[in-house]
Amino acid sequence: QIQLVESGGGLVQPGGSLRLSCAASGFIFSIRNMGWYRQAPGKQRELVARVAVDRSTNYADSVKGRFTIFRDNARNTVDLQMNSLKPEDTAVYYCNAYPSLASWGQGTQVTVSS
Repeated sequence: QIQLVESGGGLVQPGGSLRLSCAASGFIFSIRNMGWYRQAPGKQRELVARVAVDRSTNYADSVKGRFTIFRDNARNTVDLQMNSLKPEDTAVYYCNAYPSLASWGQGTQVTVSS
């Protein structure tokens, strides 16, 4: 079955960095566009970054220039490097295909606070 396991979240001060990682299994990773999504309290889940099969990338305006998404087809992983973090980046972060598959992982909490 499809499994998406996110890790790497935590508490970080404004201006800090985190690197999230997602291990995917149960589907053919290399032929799927992949994305990182986030959901803040009281808000809808939103796509923040995506990497296509051809490794082209696209970012939400709110994270452009600060976040970088990477994929490793040999390991079936997709990472999100987050720099210059802001309090408004606080959310639970999820990875999934783009468009998303029906199954979601449990996500990883990112909290940006002083």
